[in-house]
Amino acid sequence: MSGETRAVPLYCPYCGEEDLRPSEAGHGAWECHACARVFTVRFTGLLSRAVNR
Repeated sequence: MSGETRAVPLYCPYCGEEDLRPSEAGHGAWECHACARVFTVRFTGLLSRAVNR
């Protein structure tokens, strides 16, 4: 997956609203126009072991 084709967040992690727009604050930053928060989404990595459920 290239850095240009990332999935966008569907809702704000703070208030749950869907009124999100990309922010000028930096790469991966999003603005929620419902609660006026700016947050970032970042992929950290994969687990090195399988997850047992």
